[in-house]
Amino acid sequence: MKKMIVMLCASVAIAACTSNSNSGNTEDTVTAGEHAASARQSEVDTSINNTGTNRGSGSEPAGAYEKGAQLISSSDCLSCHKVDQKIVGPSYKEVAQKYEANEANVSYLAGKIIKGGSGVWGEIPMTPHPTLSEDDAKEMANYILSLK
Repeated sequence: MKKMIVMLCASVAIAACTSNSNSGNTEDTVTAGEHAASARQSEVDTSINNTGTNRGSGSEPAGAYEKGAQLISSSDCLSCHKVDQKIVGPSYKEVAQKYEANEANVSYLAGKIIKGGSGVWGEIPMTPHPTLSEDDAKEMANYILSLK
């Protein structure tokens, strides 16, 4: 039964990822996609600037993590994660509490974002994002770690 639930969740995650890449020529498809993107953007608080307690000396400029928040809001991440609520995967605040904000953890999390994985937060695998650049994944990880 557990394996069946894991497979179902993985299928939903994969379907969520591939639904953004399907291109249809109907107006309904475009409208639905635009609506989904708008909904995702409204779910990420891009006004959070340098809120992390372990983010260096505070010398980061205002909006230093805004790019990471924007990248998250324009991706499929919000299908499985929210800032302060567990959905399929952990909330971003849970991730920020688990990992100290340093370059090693930013690189580690960026790798997880790009390659996906499982086992750290349970059996349900995280969908990989192989087309995402390492720099963008690091921006996303920096934003997530700023949410302490």
